Amino acid sequence: MKKISVIIPCYNEEENILPMYERLKKVFEPLTHYDYEFVYVNNGSTDHSDRIFHELAGRDKKVVVIFLSRNFYKSQGAFTCGLDFAQGDAAILLDGDLQDPPEVIPALIKKWEEGHDIVLGERVKRKGSLLRRIAYKFFYRIFKGLSYINIPLDVGDFSLLDKKVVSVFKKLPERNRYIRGLRAWVGFKTASVSYTRDERLKGITTNSLYNNIEWALFAVFSFSYVPLRIISILAFLALLLIGLLAVVYTALYFMYPELAPRGFQTLFLSIFALGALQLLCFAIISEYLIIMFEEIKGRPKYIINNILNNSSNKLLT
Repeated sequence: MKKISVIIPCYNEEENILPMYERLKKVFEPLTHYDYEFVYVNNGSTDHSDRIFHELAGRDKKVVVIFLSRNFYKSQGAFTCGLDFAQGDAAILLDGDLQDPPEVIPALIKKWEEGHDIVLGERVKRKGSLLRRIAYKFFYRIFKGLSYINIPLDVGDFSLLDKKVVSVFKKLPERNRYIRGLRAWVGFKTASVSYTRDERLKGITTNSLYNNIEWALFAVFSFSYVPLRIISILAFLALLLIGLLAVVYTALYFMYPELAPRGFQTLFLSIFALGALQLLCFAIISEYLIIMFEEIKGRPKYIINNILNNSSNKLLT
């Protein structure tokens, strides 16, 4: 009998833990030809999640709960930890806020049974504010245009990965991970299932505008060389403009002395423009250096504090 692992990272989701569990149980009840496990990863929660997880794991041995020592890289460190401990023939990545409906899982499994190694949840419609929906649409399309690999549009972490894909993920050395990009990078036969993304069931999102911008920049700088190439283009254009202005100024000085630019204003604007260009270039380079700095240190992708119902027999890392 094949086994499905559902990996659910949670950060301060005390109100959504049990609703998620109940809905997952209903989803897997008719799937009698599959065994399953629910791998909750408590990503450094500061609410009452610990108590709920202990109660849940105590009454259902198919619930594995991994407690991380703190919050690691939003949900990416938690997903990575869950993939490392998953025992299934396929792993399903599912956020703990119930915006991605568990009821879509049978459709993901069906595509997997048809021979696809990766099955993506494609968000054809998203509930929530109009501004947020527009911003996400723009980001996915800009990111796809900038990336050096083919990034599918309108897909998040919600997906199914065959065990051979999971095996490849375990070998990837990145510490700071953008799973959506890595999932596209590894290749394999891929399909998608359309669904409507709900609003958060309960609780308040921890993703502020700043967090979303930070996350978008991390995605771009992790899977795009375009910002670096922009530096080269800007430098070339700046040199071209300076050369052109030097020729024009010299010609005016000798042919029409009264029209040649003079004074402090011209000098000030030139210095300001070049200074702004240099700062922009330094800002782009610094974003890449931040990622390199984190990777070079070689710290663990996550740190585990405790595991409930540890069926994998793996040691705490």
